[in-house]
Amino acid sequence: MEFERVADAGLLMAVAEGDRSALAELYRRHAPWLTLRLHRRCADPDVVDQVVQDTFLAVWRRPDSYRGSGEVAAWLWGIAVRRLIDAFRRRGARRRLPLFVATSSPSAEELVLLGVEHGDLAGALRRLSPELRAVIQAVVLDGLDHREAGRLLGVPATTIKSRLFRARAQLREELT
Repeated sequence: MEFERVADAGLLMAVAEGDRSALAELYRRHAPWLTLRLHRRCADPDVVDQVVQDTFLAVWRRPDSYRGSGEVAAWLWGIAVRRLIDAFRRRGARRRLPLFVATSSPSAEELVLLGVEHGDLAGALRRLSPELRAVIQAVVLDGLDHREAGRLLGVPATTIKSRLFRARAQLREELT
């Protein structure tokens, strides 16, 4: 069966019926951005790869755990985060996982993230509408391109571009 035009929820229904090609399509759609986001939280590529595999294994075993509310991508992210936490716990006693790559000076991204958590940027981000804040999170912090962010948030890439433009303008105005 051709799944390119089937929505993610429809793919999950096919997975529940044992269709491996539906699972393969879900993997094709979501594994790249899951891997990217997980790499931002764990520097060990082996752990990230294992977490992605465990995520889709969980989908195969229990596709019916998706309740139909919200985006499938958000549900997948929730599974992946729980699997990453489990990986940290399993390996915590044996060896420490590298959470970031040490450098001699903080990267631009690290400086921005410090501002997000502790500086004026944190307040400005909180004042953004949820739609604009979600786009900033997906594109700027998680590094997704417009198409991937659109797929994740359930809106067209052109909407992502316009929301990103508005969010940046609002942030620029608040921070000057």
